[in-house]
Amino acid sequence: MPLLDLPISELKSYQGRNPKPNDYDQYWTKALAEMNEIKPDIKLDKGPEFGDFVKCQDLTFTGLGRARIYAKLLTPTLSKKAGPALIHFHGYSISSGDWSTYLGWVANGFTVAALDVRGQGGKSEDVGGVKGTTLEGHIIRGLDDVPDKLLYRSIFMDCAQLAKIVSGMPSVDPNRMGALGWSQGGGLALACAALYPKIARVAAGYPFLCDYQRVWEMDMISNAYSELRAWFKRHDPQHKRQDEVWNKLGYIDVQHLAIRIKAKTLMATGLMDDVCPPSTQFAAYNKIKSEKELLVFPDFGHEGLPGANDLFYQFLGQL
Repeated sequence: MPLLDLPISELKSYQGRNPKPNDYDQYWTKALAEMNEIKPDIKLDKGPEFGDFVKCQDLTFTGLGRARIYAKLLTPTLSKKAGPALIHFHGYSISSGDWSTYLGWVANGFTVAALDVRGQGGKSEDVGGVKGTTLEGHIIRGLDDVPDKLLYRSIFMDCAQLAKIVSGMPSVDPNRMGALGWSQGGGLALACAALYPKIARVAAGYPFLCDYQRVWEMDMISNAYSELRAWFKRHDPQHKRQDEVWNKLGYIDVQHLAIRIKAKTLMATGLMDDVCPPSTQFAAYNKIKSEKELLVFPDFGHEGLPGANDLFYQFLGQL
């Protein structure tokens, strides 16, 4: 078969290229401590109606930097018992989408919280406040500032904080929580499970935000990772800061968080993915120590993977 990346035999043992900062664990310990000190000021407003089996609400809470973060909240109404919950994350730049997308989960007894990533296509705030460029994209936001200012630090914390909020809801059994997403959403689902270890199951489709240096070295930065090239061309044209950049991006590299995951994990990848190269996804998958499975689609890229959504639904439906 044609190869876009390493042979599958090498992918299965690939451990990534992007360096892990020496104080990586302290970095996330500090971030979690900051999150836990926040008074979330949770607000629930009435959402649209879709029948008597579901209650839809607009959920907002205060995240890092005092940004107001938004999520769609759908709660099943036909059962009085606490049941499973699903935390859903969307792809890069878009939003949580239509309410009706989640009704099948609610019909199966799930409470669903679908996050709008701050500063992207939905309703969550990006309060800014970083040194350096804010022009090109969210991976590089804060790259010219201290590591605590990296935007994805706050985004990862929003994911964990939403899971924490949902775990305390009367409709939710905190031991039956799952996380789900594709592309950026897949990366955020893995990050959520890593940073909120009560997540019991995580399903991630071709996760973004992994092994940035590998993407660069493969010259696959014309799509979702294009902001890396733009940053170098404008701010470090001779790559004198290259080692510094890869090290700083290592703080928000999901492959390094993956070792923290305790949840049962199901991933899916297409071996012809030229948006999130397969090796970058394997870098994260190979570091997961919990029970896991990878669905491999040899002829598919960053696109719909036939049957994968059904398998994800069945996997999470076991919560």
